[in-house]
Amino acid sequence: MPVSVEPTSVDPTQQHRTVPVQGHTSEAVSAQETGEVLRPHAEEAFAAELAALAAQDDRPRPARWRMSPWAVATYLLGGTLADGTVITPKYVGPRRIVEVAVTTLATDRALLLLGVPGTAKTWVSEHLAAAVSGDSTLLVQGTAGTPEEAIRYGWNYAQLLAHGPSRDALVPSPVMRAMADGMTARVEELTRIPADVQDTLITILSEKTLPIPELGSEVQAVRGFNLIATANDRDRGVNDLSSALRRRFNTVVLPLPESADAEVDIVSRRVDQLGRSLDLPSVPDGVDEIRRVVTVFRELRDGVTADGRTKLKSPSGTLSTAEAISVVTNGLALAAHFGDGVLRAGDVAAGILGAVVRDPAADRVIWQEYLEAVVRERDGWKDFYRACREVST
Repeated sequence: MPVSVEPTSVDPTQQHRTVPVQGHTSEAVSAQETGEVLRPHAEEAFAAELAALAAQDDRPRPARWRMSPWAVATYLLGGTLADGTVITPKYVGPRRIVEVAVTTLATDRALLLLGVPGTAKTWVSEHLAAAVSGDSTLLVQGTAGTPEEAIRYGWNYAQLLAHGPSRDALVPSPVMRAMADGMTARVEELTRIPADVQDTLITILSEKTLPIPELGSEVQAVRGFNLIATANDRDRGVNDLSSALRRRFNTVVLPLPESADAEVDIVSRRVDQLGRSLDLPSVPDGVDEIRRVVTVFRELRDGVTADGRTKLKSPSGTLSTAEAISVVTNGLALAAHFGDGVLRAGDVAAGILGAVVRDPAADRVIWQEYLEAVVRERDGWKDFYRACREVST
């Protein structure tokens, strides 16, 4: 007989919010109420955009969705609504990729976002869940130590010892809660999870049921439930998905940005968002340095210079867009706290060195060759060359 695990006194949109640390409850609550949280959830950071979209969305909505598939895609890709409200892009990339991902969630197939590190898999996953369900926090973080209980359910051992297996002793996982409430669950880094734990998803995704043999019952997913998983292309061989589990997913591959201009745009937008939360200088003051960081990363990543004339050796690191964002953000912090507030070559040089030279022996040689053969000879890059040489010696 199906069992509902819906909490009796907890708002399902709040049941996974951060719990204040004991001894600092009032301060933690005050910080959240005043908007001082360092990294708000997507549904909180973009609440105004989500509300505007939902208010003007008159298209059909799947069961328990906060808005239509069209509105979800608009939220991710950006646009201007009929009343003039501007929806900022959350993902810069091919529109069709987002449309396929959203459509998948409207069916009974789970969604697997696949790609190399730094292609915004987690970012897209979070914003999809926020737009579809209004809650991006039903999350299982995959690691080598993720237990089966993180996907299925656990037990309150005090209750279990006192009264034996019962509903009160059961601790539902984020996936179980999503099934009971018809919401979207997320599993990050699926291929990091041990294979036997991964396979607990097979019954959930195929039968839409989670058995609870200890109680002789089960939880059946209600309409609106679905699951988004992310996996890293470079993790092949860590814990490959079984063919049975892979068949339960529609796989969408998130590519690296097609052009340097697109990648500069992505880095600029994200750094601007991070900078505002950290009171750092605005991005326009450092667009030239952002373009240089992106150019270096793309050339070393692709193994050839932008003009196609010089072949290069690629270092062991991924040199992803996410790493470029980190390098520029750190450079802005240096400029703000130890400079004149303007992003310059010296502010990003150390960050680039740290991103490129992961293997001290092999990568350092590759970096030195790139500096001497490419950067040194490039017009307008003398300051960048000197800054990189200074931190590389």
